[in-house]
Amino acid sequence: MEGDVGYGELAVSLVLVAVALGISIQMRLRLERELVVSVVRGLAQLLVVGAALALVIDPDTPLAWSWAWVAGIVVFAAATVRRRAPAVPQLFWIALVANGATAIVGFLVAFGLGIFPVQGRTLVPIAGMIVGNSMKSCIVAADRLVETLSEQRAEVEARLALGQPSGRASRPIVRSVLRTGLSPQIENTKALGIVFLPGAMTGLILAGVDPVDAVLVQLALMYLILGAVATTTVVTALGAVRRLFTPDHRLVALSRSTRDAG
Repeated sequence: MEGDVGYGELAVSLVLVAVALGISIQMRLRLERELVVSVVRGLAQLLVVGAALALVIDPDTPLAWSWAWVAGIVVFAAATVRRRAPAVPQLFWIALVANGATAIVGFLVAFGLGIFPVQGRTLVPIAGMIVGNSMKSCIVAADRLVETLSEQRAEVEARLALGQPSGRASRPIVRSVLRTGLSPQIENTKALGIVFLPGAMTGLILAGVDPVDAVLVQLALMYLILGAVATTTVVTALGAVRRLFTPDHRLVALSRSTRDAG
């Protein structure tokens, strides 16, 4: 196919990474190590995933292996959220429920309503897109919740002192967290086709698929992702805020920001 990318073309694509390295050195950002690690790690991980996907999407491979991979994606996403926002007690289980519920709802819509066929070539990629975007919203929600409660502790404790239960006292903060977690995905969806050309659509077009068909596939995925992000953000925020108050409605001790703890 015209436009195939080999290892030589892949190496050429690193030119802009070299530019980023130069900027980091010139501006003394001290991001050189992170840039190199991200490139090498991404290369290794995707090569391994590509080889594994070749086996999973093989028609002779039992579908159970695809479901096992999906379960692994959900568990790994929960572990990543827990690592990135360690200030929230029992966040692993909250994130596991949030991402698991998101995957189930997404699959019911995608496969239960017949949008995509239940096959190895659809299960794992769709799970990766849904849970991957949902995981980011989990991290943002948990991190922002702890940070805002820490910053506005005096206000929250004043409401508690007036007799408000923890749920009501923290409600304005939870609303702010939900807006913060949902806004990026909403803006991405609003900018589709004008500013933002999604990867799935671009990949299909590069592979020779009719642009209209590629657009329809991408729109279905983006709508699934938007709903998934909303579900995950709500479940995470509501689950996390309950863990940040004691049973007698006292705010627990909080670090300034979970970013520094990770």
